[in-house]
Amino acid sequence: MKLRSKLIITFLILILVPVLFTTVAFFGFGQYQLNSIRKLYGVENVTYETLSNTPAMMSRITRETYDGMQQKAETDPDAFEDTEYLDTVNLDLEKRYSFLVVRKGDSFTYIGNDGDQTDLLESLPEYGAHDADQEQDMGIYIGGNLQALVRQLDFRYSDQTEGTAFIVTSISGMIPEMESLVMDVIMVLALILIFTSMILTAWIYKSIVTPIHHLQVATKKITDGNLDFEMPAGGEDEIGELCTDFEDMRRRLKETAEEKLEAEKQNKELISNISHDLKTPITAVKGYVEGIMDGVADTPEKQEKYIRTIYNKANDMERLINELTFYSKIDTNRIPYRFDRINVNEYFADCVEELSIELEEQNIELAYFNYVDEDVQVIADAEQIKRVINNIVSNSIKYIDKPKGYINIRVKDVGDFVQVEIEDNGKGIATKDLPLIFNRFYRTDASRNSSKGGSGIGLSIVKKIIEDHGGKVWATSKENTGTVMYFVLRKYQEVPVT
Repeated sequence: MKLRSKLIITFLILILVPVLFTTVAFFGFGQYQLNSIRKLYGVENVTYETLSNTPAMMSRITRETYDGMQQKAETDPDAFEDTEYLDTVNLDLEKRYSFLVVRKGDSFTYIGNDGDQTDLLESLPEYGAHDADQEQDMGIYIGGNLQALVRQLDFRYSDQTEGTAFIVTSISGMIPEMESLVMDVIMVLALILIFTSMILTAWIYKSIVTPIHHLQVATKKITDGNLDFEMPAGGEDEIGELCTDFEDMRRRLKETAEEKLEAEKQNKELISNISHDLKTPITAVKGYVEGIMDGVADTPEKQEKYIRTIYNKANDMERLINELTFYSKIDTNRIPYRFDRINVNEYFADCVEELSIELEEQNIELAYFNYVDEDVQVIADAEQIKRVINNIVSNSIKYIDKPKGYINIRVKDVGDFVQVEIEDNGKGIATKDLPLIFNRFYRTDASRNSSKGGSGIGLSIVKKIIEDHGGKVWATSKENTGTVMYFVLRKYQEVPVT
């Protein structure tokens, strides 16, 4: 979920949830208060509308007493001079936060409240001052400091003296349950706001602050050079995407660091291999030169043999140095290719002729088979393809362990490609090693004391050159029988212009 959506949801929740819960709480507490009023005051059919109309509510609370007094006034008006009766009525009214006042003529004969009621008595209406049909249910409201509701009952005593009974209900002391209801609703509203805010704060904290904390920790680790950790997955919002991007950056940095360490390791290994392999020809050259200087080669035949050996060893050193130079060009992708159209028959015939001289000296038989038409051409760099062939043949020579070795070179036409096969009868390559022989510095013979020598990059150079030509290289082998190296080059085909 996007951060914007979360903020919108948070805003809506902060508005709707308190309103919803407050409404539920209000109706819940209101129902409780209505039930309390029914039980306490004996008022039936109380509704929220009635509860919200204070005069109507107070009139209904004292209606039963008012109706009883009205019947008494019609049947026995002189009862309003009976203190015992009036005390009974007043006691009933006290339960309803009201009291009774009786007036006969201009004098007040009964006041059911012990307090100072002077202002109230002066404010009471005169006899016949209200319309009984319209106002007996609602009563008369007296404002100011009194804040009271007065219900007036006019009658005449048996001697025809005007009499009035007042039911006075103090609004300030009336229905304390209403005040309790308001306080309860306010408290519930406050609790709902606090609870909702806590939940939303925890949600936002988990969605925003926690990922930011993870980012801070991860940044500190990277600053300290520690890349061996995993960034916790973020959510689907913008900060979660930032965490994901940060984890991708950390992974790439780690891969780059590992590649750098591997490259440094390979460079050290290359230097070690080259140094090891240079020692053998250098030692041989020094030995033969000392033999000539000391007069050991005292005949023309020995001198020629010594000089030829020195020449061959110098060629070995030159080949190693060339491999090192070419390796540096591979790492920087600066191999100087010069692609030309090459006639397959002529090119491979020349290559085989050059190889035959070297192989003859090493008592290795070379056989060449060409199954390609005379006019077939490929687009290739002649010098680099010759390097490929020389590297493969040199590798074969190292591992020929038979008294009589042989190398067969076959050139075949395979549709859009020319396929070259170089087969030897060496000791072969184990199945587990075969997929790895084109990796840099990989040697099937791990011993540094191996007499085979080599930098360990010859076949990796072969793979790089062939792939840069748009071809492919692979090998098959059988232990103690021999190995066949294959590579293909795409034919040159003229496209007719229409």
